[in-house]
Amino acid sequence: MTAVTAVTDQPEHNPSRWDDGLIARRSGGPDGALPYGAGPGSGGYPGDPESPEDAEDRETQALARAVSGAGRTGPQPVVPAPSPEAQALRLRLDALRQLVGLSRTRLDGKTLAEAGRVLDEAAARRGLSARHTVVAIAGATGSGKSTLFNALAQVQISETGLRRPTTSAPIACSWSDGAAGLLDRLEIPGRLRRRPRDAGNTDESMRGLVLIDLPDHDSALVSHREHVDRVLGLVDAVIWVVDPEKYADAILHERYLRPLAGHAEITFVVLNQVDRLPGEAADQVLDDLRRLLDEDGMALGEHGEPGATVLGLSALTGEGVGVLRELLGQFAAERGAATRRISADVDKAAHRLRPLYVTDGRRPEIGEGARAEFEERLAEAVGAHAAGLAAERAWRRNAGRACGTPWLRLWRWYESQRSPQRIAQRLTRGGAAAEAPAEEEVTARQRVEQAVRVVADEAAAGLPEPWALAVRETAVRGAERLPEMLDELALSAEGPGPAGPGAKPPRPGWWPAAVLAQASMTLLQFYGGLWLLGQIVGVLQPGLMVPVLLMVAGIVGGPLVEWGCSVAARGPARRYGQEAERRLRQAAAGCGRAKVLEPVAAELLRYREVREQYATVAKLSTTGR
Repeated sequence: MTAVTAVTDQPEHNPSRWDDGLIARRSGGPDGALPYGAGPGSGGYPGDPESPEDAEDRETQALARAVSGAGRTGPQPVVPAPSPEAQALRLRLDALRQLVGLSRTRLDGKTLAEAGRVLDEAAARRGLSARHTVVAIAGATGSGKSTLFNALAQVQISETGLRRPTTSAPIACSWSDGAAGLLDRLEIPGRLRRRPRDAGNTDESMRGLVLIDLPDHDSALVSHREHVDRVLGLVDAVIWVVDPEKYADAILHERYLRPLAGHAEITFVVLNQVDRLPGEAADQVLDDLRRLLDEDGMALGEHGEPGATVLGLSALTGEGVGVLRELLGQFAAERGAATRRISADVDKAAHRLRPLYVTDGRRPEIGEGARAEFEERLAEAVGAHAAGLAAERAWRRNAGRACGTPWLRLWRWYESQRSPQRIAQRLTRGGAAAEAPAEEEVTARQRVEQAVRVVADEAAAGLPEPWALAVRETAVRGAERLPEMLDELALSAEGPGPAGPGAKPPRPGWWPAAVLAQASMTLLQFYGGLWLLGQIVGVLQPGLMVPVLLMVAGIVGGPLVEWGCSVAARGPARRYGQEAERRLRQAAAGCGRAKVLEPVAAELLRYREVREQYATVAKLSTTGR
């Protein structure tokens, strides 16, 4: 067995100086001497041979000096490109970060807490050593975790015995330097950090591996279970140790294996104590264990496929321990466990967020039909059609004034003088006359609210509930002053038509001719009347035919001219009313677009953006969950 030393015995854990396990080995004093434990060996002990990792460390430092400009005397080293798996993970993390940022004001903090934790832990892990792989050994009471831990380390590190629980806090064993930051992240104190003293000389196959012995996950002490849960959320891989008696324990499968089924590629499930099983019983128990894992949804790494590794061994006799050591050595040499762990965490977070971002396949947008219906309802609320009819009547009335007979104009003037008195009488009556405008106002407001509700429901159809609620709230919030704005439009359209408030409709182009014709008819009447009057008083010679014909021509010709003008005014008046209706419709639609449709469209655009980010997070899933 190899001697073991506490990591606290090495200067890299001296509390008086900062050390990441790499700088302390490479930094010399003023006289150029290396500090204690420094040297070419990976273990930090004098006389250790230089390893490939040490050469990589020197290259890394040379790259840092080159970037800073220090010691630049030759060609600059080329930074190795990240693996495709690492590049894909970076894209997914960037998308998840944007997804969380865009969703903070739409989803509650608890919903995004898991994604935020994944981002934080991913950033923390990626900022630490990529040369090390942290593997935790977890299991139930009496499963032989500590015995297996010692067998893998080939030295007595973790205490074993009949007393339960034996392990009260996580214990770490590292085969190479540079893992201090990782162990600090796991909150493992220096007194519980170990490393075989001669690991750099005798056990190159385990270089880069950091092994953690955890307390029992079913311990009666809450602090032990908290240690387990905290460390399991931070390590790169897990070895679950089960025994023939507790391999089907419900707590293990329901609380740990089933929720972590998406982390199968970084999971080892070890059936310990196979020496207690006679004959083919070990194979039968292993088969049953694989069946349970399959029911948990955990893929098994069989026939070269990615998944969990399942094997049987005996930590006490050493049977199968060598196979596990070889698998762990290969696993650590690949240096991909941290990336796969983070990818699995992203998969899990994406799976939980799926109901919040995935629709039924319908494109989130306001359709043309919904827009047209919304604008039509606003036009009804503002009374666009009635305003158009009023403008048409105003145009025809103005044209009638231009070509009407003098007697008709006099009568209309008289009626206009009586109109204010009639209005005052109606206002003093109260009752129904006073309630009618209020009823119309209520009806108009109800129409606006209904229009907003219908278009919001149309836009939110098929969206996940939080985003559908956000769309409806946006529509309601934008429509708060919409009825008042439409009322102002309706008031401004009460009589002016397209020309604007207080303006009269334009006179027809043939108005001078009509006025001249009516003046001629009036002159004929006066001329014929004076002629008859002269005959009556004896001033003129008697002869009724001519003056009577002149008077009849003037009396009949005036209404005929007016009728002809009214017929000619129908087309222009209709066009004038239609133009007034169109402008009022456009104004109402503009208000609706600015207050409701555009904010709702912006909210849908925001959802599409987060949906695209979620698609980037989910489609790059490495586990298919």
